Amino acid sequence: MSNPGIDTAMVLAAGFGKRMLPLTRSIPKPMVKVDGQTLIDRVLDRIAQAGITCAIVNAHYCGDVLIEHLSTRKTPRIEISDERDALLDTGGGVVRALPKLGGKPFLLVNSDTIWIEGASPNLPRLIEHYDARRMDALLLLASTAGAVGYGGPGDFTMDSEGLLKRRDEREVAPFIYAGAAVLHPRLFEGAPQGPFSLVRSFAKAEAAGTLFGLRLDGTWMHVGTPEAIPEAEDAIRRSSE
Repeated sequence: MSNPGIDTAMVLAAGFGKRMLPLTRSIPKPMVKVDGQTLIDRVLDRIAQAGITCAIVNAHYCGDVLIEHLSTRKTPRIEISDERDALLDTGGGVVRALPKLGGKPFLLVNSDTIWIEGASPNLPRLIEHYDARRMDALLLLASTAGAVGYGGPGDFTMDSEGLLKRRDEREVAPFIYAGAAVLHPRLFEGAPQGPFSLVRSFAKAEAAGTLFGLRLDGTWMHVGTPEAIPEAEDAIRRSSE
């Protein structure tokens, strides 16, 4: 593997979290608690445990509340990518943060992604499997069949080499993007400065044959609504029995 020594992460935390209302009336979705801990602190703890020393966190909706909450964290070191002036979507948020990310491959994690670890922690596995010579993006993928609280058609199929193909409109795919990836900055060459989705960037990598996947070891949970929280909490508690 050609591992460039990944030490920086970007955490996407700028969305409105409308489906999580009324919990997100005065706080951003990343600050919703599951089993007594905020979603974003769960993510940042995992990032720190993976040896990442700096996390760039973007902020838009209830940005002041999020920034104040993060000001008390010691590890990883937090830098804010301030998007309070404009909603940039996932891809646009990464492009704005690129100067802070240091020009080399970085870990990207959604602030609301949550899973129960299997035998080996997933973020270190993702970093270990990333090969900068072949990959513009390595996505962590969960099995649609084993995900808690997910009933959708999936996102990707994956071949024996790990190459990904986005499902066709009428297909059902066995894997869903689990909200974590290692990305190379070259993926964003020529990207617009305004709002756009990471789906566009993943499609660009797929077309170039540089979009790869790694299967999550453990149980991924889809916590999109207030009603999904008790199911996730029950799964967490059962896993520790």
